[in-house]
Amino acid sequence: MSQNPARPMRDVFIETLCNRMVTNDAIWFLAADLGSPALDRMRQEFPDRFLNVGIAEQNLVNVAAGLALEGQTVYGYAIAPFIAMRAYEQVRVNLSISSQIRPVNVNLIGVGGGVSYQVSGPTHHCLEDLSIMRLLPNMTVFSPSDARLAEAFVDYTLAHRGPKYLRFDGKALPALYDHIAPELLEDGFCHLIEGEEVCLVATGYMTQRAVRVAKEKGVGVVDLFMLKPFNVDKLFTELSRYRHVITMEEGFTNAGGLDAAIGALLAQRRSTITMDRIGFNDSYVFDLGSRDSLHGLNDMDDAAVIAAVDNARRG
Repeated sequence: MSQNPARPMRDVFIETLCNRMVTNDAIWFLAADLGSPALDRMRQEFPDRFLNVGIAEQNLVNVAAGLALEGQTVYGYAIAPFIAMRAYEQVRVNLSISSQIRPVNVNLIGVGGGVSYQVSGPTHHCLEDLSIMRLLPNMTVFSPSDARLAEAFVDYTLAHRGPKYLRFDGKALPALYDHIAPELLEDGFCHLIEGEEVCLVATGYMTQRAVRVAKEKGVGVVDLFMLKPFNVDKLFTELSRYRHVITMEEGFTNAGGLDAAIGALLAQRRSTITMDRIGFNDSYVFDLGSRDSLHGLNDMDDAAVIAAVDNARRG
């Protein structure tokens, strides 16, 4: 694991994408009136391939689909709940359905996954996106835990044609990875820490929490950064080392997200591995406070994870 400083996912991703735009004139970038310091270079160097469509996420997807159908590789950038939900019909019809007929390389970047915009309330929290994007056929769903993963995913998006949803955290998170091998992205997960009896299977920000708990409790950690697709055979082999798994996601549980992916895998293999879920229950978060405080109110903080591990070991 890495000691590199924390950096925002979006900045590292956009900087790397800018470097690729120098030699690849098929790359286009569309923004829904959302800024970033990293966009200044893109606006200056590639004004003919950078479009701000305004606060119009539905139109962003329409324009992106049109460009992609002409052979361009397109990136659409907006606040996560708006690109994932306000434009959901356009994503379904223009990307998910269309891509089954003809390749449509549109990469939707949703910034502010989970409750990373914690003080903005439930309208700006994004707890449904993992579930609804996983639901769509032909859709790749990427939920990185640090900026290094986000950076490595640039070349994956260029090499793999098809619609993708990139769920980026709104905060700068500590680096967990030193190096990302190409085959790791193809697997869709990393067995970050090997432990005993219990494995924490986490995604996005919750992988950061899982790593902290693992250092204290000696449990395993699997970072499932690709919720669709991932190497199911290899992941099951890794999980088979453990007696119990605990899924951890900044999204609603029992609603089709990370826990559904792991639960389905275990059920399909008729596994005897038992499982618990950590995430938000069937209720929106109106409380204000730090991210840790919101997690504490919803039994998702370090103490809650430690309690779940202890319970699993006693069981």
